[in-house]
Amino acid sequence: MPALVLLGAQWGDEGKGKATDLLGGSVDYVVRYQGGNNAGHTVVVGDQKYALHLLPSGILSPGCTPVIGNGVVVDPSVLLSELSGLNERGVDTSKLLLSGNAHIITPYNVTVDKVTERFLGKRKIGTTGRGIGPTYADKINRVGIRVQDLYDESILLQKVEAALDVKNQLLTKLYNRRAIAVDQVVEELLAYAEKLRPYVADTVLVINQALENDKVVLFEGGQGTLLDIDHGTYPFVTSSNPTAGGACTGAGVGPTKISRVIGILKAYTTRVGAGPFPTELFDEDGEALRRIGGEVGVTTGRDRRCGWFDAVIARYATRVNGLTDFFLTKLDVLTGWEQIPVCVAYEIDGKRVEELPYSQSDFHHAKPIYETLPGWSEDITKAKTFEDLPKNAQDYVKALEEMSGAPISAIGVGPGRDETIQINSFI
Repeated sequence: MPALVLLGAQWGDEGKGKATDLLGGSVDYVVRYQGGNNAGHTVVVGDQKYALHLLPSGILSPGCTPVIGNGVVVDPSVLLSELSGLNERGVDTSKLLLSGNAHIITPYNVTVDKVTERFLGKRKIGTTGRGIGPTYADKINRVGIRVQDLYDESILLQKVEAALDVKNQLLTKLYNRRAIAVDQVVEELLAYAEKLRPYVADTVLVINQALENDKVVLFEGGQGTLLDIDHGTYPFVTSSNPTAGGACTGAGVGPTKISRVIGILKAYTTRVGAGPFPTELFDEDGEALRRIGGEVGVTTGRDRRCGWFDAVIARYATRVNGLTDFFLTKLDVLTGWEQIPVCVAYEIDGKRVEELPYSQSDFHHAKPIYETLPGWSEDITKAKTFEDLPKNAQDYVKALEEMSGAPISAIGVGPGRDETIQINSFI
């Protein structure tokens, strides 16, 4: 049965939550495979709006089992708070599964994240300050704390001591901060153990057995392709792999089990945080996109930088992810523009470049080359089929599809769960 990967094809915030939720009724498992509570999904169900940060979007779909995989970093307080908030709103969260191999965001990871970003000053990355990067660094340095460590106090104590040996030196001698007490951290982490215990599982085994038993599994990435630690606009990236390959390592499935890779594309482009952004707008068009699109970070509350659609980025996402389909979101936001520019290539040092430059310096200096497409003024939020769209909106979608290199199989025409046109089935 299908194992599908659904991920962002730009810099994140493309509307993955809505796409995952749309598929939720046909999917048996939804698996988050990387990132942490630095990513946010907004899902609108009827007149209810849900902001999810760490939980898989499938948690809102009855009959679907949501899974937090081993590649995710977990802040226990955030997870428990999010679960409590959903329970209070009548959402059943009892089916959630949490990998025992997922790494824990500790209080000292959050502290290090915040003081390091402040210390960088003008060279700051734009981190959310939630301890994500330092937790992944601990994982790679083999001093990380995993969920399973909460159930062996002796091992937990040893690991926290090892981690704080170095971090307290940095905090006190470099950042002029107080040292963090080992016992205090251990006590705080142990307090989460029994609260998390009902959810902890061998998720690698569960997911693979589900696939063997003909269940449909959807792997949900946080952030977006251009924020991937290996394939994004380094160093202005996240600390994990939101690209399709990350689903294999972050959930524990072999690549031969992935049958479809769906990229989420916004009908324009946004970015949060620092880093190059060729099509960024600093005029009234950029402000209009931000206002009409409600472009404020779900997790950070920061205004998103806005710009026109970038086909160079879309083609790159198709290539590095092996995309089979696109889900185009927020087409309705573009209603009202007489002309809509689309970036089809870059100018770098006087030369036309149609593929994403691998050089950080070249990308930083890239200037967008635009083609202008006619806009539309008709309300499209009630459209149920592709043919219901105005001709200019249809032509815009067709042009983006041709430029991006994969078929557009669904189109978001409004924020609601039912405001979506499905052209081709994903399953």
